[in-house]
Amino acid sequence: MTESREAEHRRTLWWRTAAVPAAGPAAPPVDGLAVDVAVIGGGFLGLTAAWHLARRGRDVSVLEAGEVGSGASGVNAGFVVPNFAKADPAAVVKRFGTRRGEALLRMVGAGASRVFETVRQGGIACDAEQTGWLHIAHSRDALEVLRARASAWAALGRPVRILEREEARALSGARLCAGALLDESGGMLNPLGLARGLARLAADAGAAIHEGVAVEAVEPEGGVWRLRHAGGSISARRVLLCTNAFRTGVAERLAGTVVPLQVYQAATAPLPEAEARRLAPGRHPAADTRANLFTYRLDAQNRLISGGMSMLPVGAHGRMGRMIVSRLAEELRLSSVPPLERVWTGRAAMTTDFLPRITEFGPGFLGGIGCNGRGIALTAMLGEVLADAACGAPLASLPVPSGPPRRLPLAPLARLAPSFAIAQARWQDRTLGREI
Repeated sequence: MTESREAEHRRTLWWRTAAVPAAGPAAPPVDGLAVDVAVIGGGFLGLTAAWHLARRGRDVSVLEAGEVGSGASGVNAGFVVPNFAKADPAAVVKRFGTRRGEALLRMVGAGASRVFETVRQGGIACDAEQTGWLHIAHSRDALEVLRARASAWAALGRPVRILEREEARALSGARLCAGALLDESGGMLNPLGLARGLARLAADAGAAIHEGVAVEAVEPEGGVWRLRHAGGSISARRVLLCTNAFRTGVAERLAGTVVPLQVYQAATAPLPEAEARRLAPGRHPAADTRANLFTYRLDAQNRLISGGMSMLPVGAHGRMGRMIVSRLAEELRLSSVPPLERVWTGRAAMTTDFLPRITEFGPGFLGGIGCNGRGIALTAMLGEVLADAACGAPLASLPVPSGPPRRLPLAPLARLAPSFAIAQARWQDRTLGREI
């Protein structure tokens, strides 16, 4: 998410191309309402939780400071990836034990299929393509890491397998490709279309969606929670805080527990069909294994989409757009740098252990966070887990780790950590060869 949410999400490619219209008439005024569950944040996580709660008969209101899709959910790149960005399955099992660890892994692994099932059954128009997700090894050592990871996921019944060098190169245009992990349940979509579609599903199930309501504080009052905003207040028996890394108002209570990552995305003009087929004959979205991560995907009109992070925020929009398309040309061996059509940015949240978690701010007041760049697939599952918790499921029985807020020490310095990490990753990349 960004602080200038209203302006930023309109920069995205998705704002131009989403087939699902924005929300209809506003829900009734929210001053004085009393509900079973108040969900703060109208992104993937909050809308998914509200949808499940409404289907279970709960009186639920979603309070979104901007409009649906104006935060992180509407500005990401649209990759649907059902795994952890950093944590290996073996490390998860070692930390939590076999029963709890495998429960978390099965939950995360089911995320992509759940997304595409919801899209199909809900009739959500979001250019969804469940073509599989390709994780490209940039070196032979990296391929061995992926091989172990694929074996662990396959042992859990996941449709994951290793592609050796020649097969991987046939499916990818990447210049550094020693092989790849293919997860056949992954894919890609238009994230703004998905967010708006989830809002419709939640509203059709009975949830009230209130846009333009920025919650400033949540306080206990007479056995319920009082949510205060500029237009008044509402009361709720339970509260779910689903605001990702947004820092204004009550959202800061959750954002203070994570490292914020400012991520830039860029979209090129549409490629010729022959070039698109060369780069992704199976239309697999892809990422590689380098520290300075390289990603790419095609949209429905064959625009190339990729992203990156900037070490310096000043003037970053133009600079990052040029850098991203130049890197696309180099990494995919394009004949020329493609024309840049759109550049936009959003804020992701990174937990220190790279795992999702539920934060308990008080009895019945919970926050969910920690997608670590896997927001589309993971929120499809974490939203349902939060709904379970709001319906009274003991936190210890849930697959996601939980506990009290753990604010990062020296939070201002933590915000600088990504810049140092980017510099180190780019330095490491300089030692790589031109081609595998």
